[in-house]
Amino acid sequence: MERSQLFEDMKKAIIEGDSQKAESLAKKSLQNQIDPRKAINSGFIPGIQEVGKMWEKGEYFLPELMTSANAMKSAMALLRPELKKSQVPTKSRGRVVIGTVEGDIHDVGKSLVASMLSANGFEVTDLGADVKLDKFLQSAQKKKAHIICLSALLTTTMLGQKRFIEMLKEKKLKTQYKILVGGAPTTQKWADEIEADGYAENALSAIQLALKVMGHKGSLQ
Repeated sequence: MERSQLFEDMKKAIIEGDSQKAESLAKKSLQNQIDPRKAINSGFIPGIQEVGKMWEKGEYFLPELMTSANAMKSAMALLRPELKKSQVPTKSRGRVVIGTVEGDIHDVGKSLVASMLSANGFEVTDLGADVKLDKFLQSAQKKKAHIICLSALLTTTMLGQKRFIEMLKEKKLKTQYKILVGGAPTTQKWADEIEADGYAENALSAIQLALKVMGHKGSLQ
């Protein structure tokens, strides 16, 4: 298989959300001794870029976006270790800690954002759902995070976002992190009220926001 065709198949696997195919193509690229950076930049990233365009046009919806993000994640799970093994430096766009606040077990939207952040070059620590506020901070300190993303899908649990920011203020740590909030009941007005650094209404706007707060002017991957 010629490289151009392999890269085209990689792109197609991401667009179609075929995790098994994406993983198989990533393995094939390694077997053929293709530089992992080339496979990522010429094959998989064009796929996730196309998915982003289709989402913005209203041609793709949440299920398609999620399956494509998971396919990208499957490919990257194989390629990232090879990059480290060969001591090829990979440029991170920033370190992110993300989770759904305590008392809230909703996980789907947050997981999608985590997958999309990872696919777009961020180092992501996903704490899951029902995460205690102290755990967000402990993880952010341990991972030397730049961004902390707090998701809440209930009006009762969104108050946890406010309490977390208040906790950071009390500890004089608020300026050390960019705090981004999201979830069905949250709004830009809420984010402004609790002094969060940003609000995103969906996965793609969350990626754009993360890029913005980190000072990246490039487009989505």
